[in-house]
Amino acid sequence: MQEEVTQKSIALVIRTSKLTADVLKKAMIAYLNHRKHKKSLQHGKISVRKLMGKDQGANTMEITENNIKSFERVAKKYNVDFAVKKDKTVDPPKYVVFFKGRDADVIAMAFKEFVHVNEKKQNRESVRDRLNRYKELWTQNMNRERAREKTKNRGQSL
Repeated sequence: MQEEVTQKSIALVIRTSKLTADVLKKAMIAYLNHRKHKKSLQHGKISVRKLMGKDQGANTMEITENNIKSFERVAKKYNVDFAVKKDKTVDPPKYVVFFKGRDADVIAMAFKEFVHVNEKKQNRESVRDRLNRYKELWTQNMNRERAREKTKNRGQSL
């Protein structure tokens, strides 16, 4: 509970001779303008219109994967501004990623890591398959134990 309260509260330090409502109002406006400016510096997924409005032109790259979320994670890690559009005209939908021209090297590195992570996920054996394999091995082992019990001699032979 205490953490929630401290995360939602802010501290303003104002140097003034007399604290009036106008001074407090100006301080709050200055803080809100600072927050608005700080939000615009965030990197990651933005709209195509905002991306085109930035200082440099945009380049594009096509992605046919359905794992756009994992690409977004990797792109945010590299602080790349990008926009994703879905091309619905093709039967398996393609995704077109727009990014700033000066970020071409960084986006290539991010895309390389994205492909590496996806290949790693695809080569991994699923937990259900592994569990079924161990279940089959266990049942084969149990059948072998039963067969060994049947062949044991249960008494003295003459």
